[in-house]
Amino acid sequence: MTYLFIFLGAIGPLQIALIVIAVLLLFGGRKIPELMKGLGEGMREFKKARNTITDETKEEDSNKEALKN
Repeated sequence: MTYLFIFLGAIGPLQIALIVIAVLLLFGGRKIPELMKGLGEGMREFKKARNTITDETKEEDSNKEALKN
């Protein structure tokens, strides 16, 4: 896990620019908005599922507390 943080710490403006250029070359300018839209929808679904699980867990905890009392 610490290796990941070391790697992320080594990314600077030059590396980010190179990544952006590589993505543009690989996918082209027309595909980038479609990719970002798909990424946004995926993140939205992930957050929705995470919130659902959190809500269900809180509800189960409150039901257990109510049964104890």
